[in-house]
Amino acid sequence: MDVLLTGSAGFIGSHIAAALTAAGHRVRGLDPRPDGLGGEPADVRDAGAVARRLEGVDAVCHQAAVVGLGVDVSDLPRYTAVNVQGTAVLLAEMARAGVGALVLASSMVVYGEGAYTCVRHGGVRPGPRPEGALRAGRFDPECPECGEPLRPGVVGEEAVADPRNVYADTKLAQEHLAASWARMTGGSVAALRYHNVYGPRMPRDTPYAGVAALFRSRLLAGRAPLVFEDGAQRRDFVHVRDVAHANVLALERVTAPSSGPAGPGRPVGPGGSRAYNIASGEPRSIGEMAAALAAAFGGPDPRVTGGYRLGDVRHIVARPDRARRELGFSASVAFTDGMAEFARRPVTSS
Repeated sequence: MDVLLTGSAGFIGSHIAAALTAAGHRVRGLDPRPDGLGGEPADVRDAGAVARRLEGVDAVCHQAAVVGLGVDVSDLPRYTAVNVQGTAVLLAEMARAGVGALVLASSMVVYGEGAYTCVRHGGVRPGPRPEGALRAGRFDPECPECGEPLRPGVVGEEAVADPRNVYADTKLAQEHLAASWARMTGGSVAALRYHNVYGPRMPRDTPYAGVAALFRSRLLAGRAPLVFEDGAQRRDFVHVRDVAHANVLALERVTAPSSGPAGPGRPVGPGGSRAYNIASGEPRSIGEMAAALAAAFGGPDPRVTGGYRLGDVRHIVARPDRARRELGFSASVAFTDGMAEFARRPVTSS
């Protein structure tokens, strides 16, 4: 299979390129930076460059994006230009080229907060946590009906999207654009909602990096990782090699012949878009992750600060059953092994 991989020089994209090549597929890249795949650097917003790269390909794996929660409102134009406009350009050129299979890098951030249950009101969706509560150290969401503490659960792909920052807004917009493209063209989309990805070649020294990279940057400088809130906020950390493998599986599914649309037990079919949680299925707290990374690195120990970021969520834990059932994906890199490797391996500058 011939695959166009956008974001091919990036952290996740470079691992996908290697995984696709190892699986016997031919990869051409599209990235503003050199990617080692033989093509000239190009931007996903450049329709002419996209059209040239699409000639003769069977499928597209779209990873190109500005990532991270964003720092302030000045980030809005850049996020929307690259993530939304870039995706729109890519989809339009795919339609012109007759390329009908897409794997899209989405994110767990589209969910906002995870799944919660109130002992009195059952399943509820809490709103954004008030800054006053965060400032006072009340980090857990409260029931919007009675104000009582909520019990966190796991979130499945059927959950209603509730984006709470500019990155989440643009990732959901990408999903919607891809779904519209699929309906209009008869194409097939697998939207992979990555959870907290970490591993070799993760960017460092940038406010847009993931929390694992931020912690490791401090360890490299001999400083303690700074853990926000009380460290009990839960995430699902999934290794980048597992994410790359998920992309290979998804590409092979969206290009396989299908007798009908997607549904329970069947991967995405023509004219459809289907979301998949890409996660380990073994949640950890931020405090646990910081401690494991510091221990593998040899210290210093993390320091819990009580700080917070508006737009952050408290708990987001995935139910990865659909990816296992329909794509054949299960994470294979154990948390302790992955963190030990990450502590030893270099990360890159942004």
